[in-house]
Amino acid sequence: MDSNTPSASSNDTSSHRLADIVGIAIGLLTLTLPLFVIAHYSSNSMQNNPQPLTYSLQRHEE
Repeated sequence: MDSNTPSASSNDTSSHRLADIVGIAIGLLTLTLPLFVIAHYSSNSMQNNPQPLTYSLQRHEE
């Protein structure tokens, strides 16, 4: 057996393709899921927090 010849079979290449697809899916989830979670919870917190009330103080001049 020559050490320079590739010994990859057809099953080996299909498992590499599956691993590439799974890796891409995990990478996309890792990059996009936090953005969706942050956007979801930040929009909810803005709706639940009303604006603070402001009061005007009147001065009594004597």
